[in-house]
Amino acid sequence: MSAATTLTTTPAPAAEETPKGTRRRRRGLSPGRSLPAARLVGPLLLLGLWAAASAAGRLDPGAVPAPWTVVETGARLWTDGTLTDDVLTSLQRAASGFAIGLTAGVVLALASGLSRVGEALIDGTVNLNRAIPTLGLIPLFILWLGIGETFKIAIIAIVVYIPIYLNTHAALSGIDSRFVELAEVQGLNRFQFIRQIVVPGALPGFFVGLRLGVTGSWLGLVVLEQINATSGLGYMMFQAQNYGQSDVILVGLVVYGIFGLASDSAVRLIERRVLSWRRTLSS
Repeated sequence: MSAATTLTTTPAPAAEETPKGTRRRRRGLSPGRSLPAARLVGPLLLLGLWAAASAAGRLDPGAVPAPWTVVETGARLWTDGTLTDDVLTSLQRAASGFAIGLTAGVVLALASGLSRVGEALIDGTVNLNRAIPTLGLIPLFILWLGIGETFKIAIIAIVVYIPIYLNTHAALSGIDSRFVELAEVQGLNRFQFIRQIVVPGALPGFFVGLRLGVTGSWLGLVVLEQINATSGLGYMMFQAQNYGQSDVILVGLVVYGIFGLASDSAVRLIERRVLSWRRTLSS
């Protein structure tokens, strides 16, 4: 009997026999189906613990106000227009810096990943930039660009472009060389090669960098808005610190958290739709 016949006729152990002779299905290694709104379980649990500790008097109201106090403060700030103006200013700064950083990260990654000359000129410089703490560049950028909006947007752009570049470049470098050989055999030109091989192969890494860049834009913003700023959520929190208004500080942190969670969820949704052809544990 041949090996092929043996493999064909050998039954697969789909189930196990129990002592009573009944069949028991083997437990799969997959984590199972994703739960609806599963990512909200952790924040809601934290909110519940916070509310319970506040109601039981375990938290000092002056240091950590109750959730309902924070909601009342946020509603008051929104009604008098203070929170609205600060939110719009912060969104504009974050969006401008993110757009510049996204464009720079993608362009530099393509130039470095698709050309040895580009890699020699760009990759070492970007990694040197990565080794320097970005927030440590603030004093130098203030001297170069002043204390206006330009230096804040520039710092956010640097925070964003580095993870996008690194992950996209790594994805480009990790494309299997057999796909390149196949493209050459098929006679694809440069544009067709980029569209059919490079872009699909680099998209998973790009989305990882994009998520890190979105998070980095908010982390950079909260620091920058507390330096020589006259508006924005960070400025509002800095002023609240001077007056001991912990509830206002928590309002700013909650708004930052909502924006960060919403933007990350939006990137996840886009990634799931664009990469719907992949079969992964998360899908």
